[in-house]
Parts: sequence; structure tokens; C-alpha cells
Amino acid sequence: MSNISQQERAIGAIMGAYIGDALGLGPHWFYDLDEQRKHYGDWISDYTDPQPTRYHGGMKAGQQSQSGLILNMLIDSMLVNGEYNEEDFCQLLDNDLFPLLDGTPNVGPGGFTSQSIRESWALRTQHLKPWGEVAGFTDNTEAAERILSLAVRYANAPQELARSISSNTMLTQCDETINAMTVAYGAILGMLVQGHPLDEELSGKLMQLVGNQQLPFHAMTKPGSKPSGAGTFASPDALLTPSSIARAAHEDLIQPAWKVSLVYGMPCAVYHQFPACYYLAARYSDDFENAVLHAINGGGQNMARAMLTGALVGAQVGIQGIPQRFIDGLEDSGALLGRAEKLANQIQ
Repeated sequence: MSNISQQERAIGAIMGAYIGDALGLGPHWFYDLDEQRKHYGDWISDYTDPQPTRYHGGMKAGQQSQSGLILNMLIDSMLVNGEYNEEDFCQLLDNDLFPLLDGTPNVGPGGFTSQSIRESWALRTQHLKPWGEVAGFTDNTEAAERILSLAVRYANAPQELARSISSNTMLTQCDETINAMTVAYGAILGMLVQGHPLDEELSGKLMQLVGNQQLPFHAMTKPGSKPSGAGTFASPDALLTPSSIARAAHEDLIQPAWKVSLVYGMPCAVYHQFPACYYLAARYSDDFENAVLHAINGGGQNMARAMLTGALVGAQVGIQGIPQRFIDGLEDSGALLGRAEKLANQIQ
């Protein structure tokens, strides 16, 4: 990873997320793997059209889901403002997204609107609640799918990374455990953008940032030590997870790797999704194609799994390490690549 520039890793992370999102558009949410294979064959290797009667029916291979479109909105807001401006981002949601929704799952740009966005839409537009009072308890990765851009933008500033990710997450998801796990994912991605590998040593490096009060997690207590003072989050466990999983990944304990979805679970919740993403991103740290395709072929909430894995592996291989066919197959790939390049240029 040492010969890959930080800018290349940052672009790779954003493009990796876009690719993972689009790969999931066709075979999204098949919990019956036999049914998935009936429609898409034994191995999904590229972008596919959604089935007409399923979640993204009517859309085409290579297009973005609503997760990708919201990611665009957050990046565009940062590009205009030069930094994260929460008021501006919320205004974009109010003006450019919420008028296109009606509170039901299958209405809205991208073919499907997640539960947490639907809940925020209802509280914001039907009950006229202000931002800051529209978050719900949904435990999915909806916030993680957009805050990965904040992790890239503030990769070199862990305090700002944690602050902005936590604040943005709490716009739509108010559970503190979900918040902590989402901030942890962002911190891990930020370390990869810096050039650190996703290995057995990464958690120790993250805990050093906790000890230096750069990440708002409670430090681990050692026998005889003085109280450290609690951070924003009560436990550092979300920071300790990736290194344990990296060890399992490096020993190839799950065979074949797509079965990571069976080991950690197929559903949408962060406690199913993040471990699977860490496993695939550690096992295929230098192989973007295998990482995202094993994420997709595991079924269930494979779109989120591929999107979040794509960001982690894209950061490790850089934009040059992503097969060109995945970039070319994205709709409006030039605009997406330009957006990623401009965001990478903002990193200080």
C-alpha cells in the first residue's frame, strides 16, 4: 500500500462504494440463495438489471440506488462548502429528496427508500419536526452508506471525522450503539485512506487514538489503572472488532468467502453487516473484484455489504486497483469519478 498515494486511496474508496452500490441493484435482498441463483446464475460477476417485480424494478444495470444518490448529495454539499455543513446537507434532503417520497418503501429515486429515511421523512414533512428531532431507532447501515464520504474527507483529522460522522448519523438514527459502530466504521475507513492495512494491528492503532482523546470512545480498563473518563461511546468494542476479524480472514476460516453472509447474518443491521465487510476487506485487501463479488453473492442485504466493503477495499487498492470494467459500467461514471476526485482534493 505504500506506493499508493492518499488521493488515489480516497478516490478508490468513493468509487468502490459507488460500484458496490450499483452491483447490488439487481440481486438486492434475496434471502433465498436458490432463488437468487435461479435469476442470476451460480455467480454474479457484473452489474445486473433488477427483476421487474422486486425492490428496484424498472431500473437498469449500473445505476445508483437511493444510497448512492444520498452519498452524492453529501459529497456535493461538501464540495460546495469546502467542508461538512450539516445545515446545507439537511436543506438538500428537504428540497431534493423528501418531495420525491411518500413514506412507502418502493417510492422514491433509486427504487427503494430505507426505513430510517422513511421515518425521518414522516417526522419532518408530516409532523413538521425540526432536524435534530427526526431520527429513529432503525439499526441498519443507512447512515454508514453516506458517512463514508466524511471518513474520506477527514481521514487525517480523527476528531473531526468522529464529530461529523456522529452528528450526521444522528440525523436519521438515534441509537447510540448504532452511532458508535458507524463512527467506528468511519474511523477504520479513515485509517485505510491514510495507508494503514486492515490487519491484526489496526485496532491497537485505533486505541492509541482513543488514548490520545482523538476518538470519543471509552478506553479499556487495565488492572490497577486510574479511571480514564468515559468518552462519547461507552465501549471501545467497535474499534476492537476489525483486528479480530482480520485474523480470521487471513486464516481463510470461511470457505468460500461469500458464506460470510451465513456466518455473520444476511439482514440489514449493522451488527450483521460490519463484521462481514471487515472480513471481506481484510481477506481481499489487494483484490477489489473478489471482495465486492463475494459480498454480492452472499445474498441478503448484499447491496450494503458490497457498498461498505467496496469503500474499504477501494481505499486499500486505490483507484488504479479497481478493474476498469467496473468503472465503465457505472451510469454517469465520468461524473461520479469527477466527484470522487474533487473530494479527494479536499483532504488536508
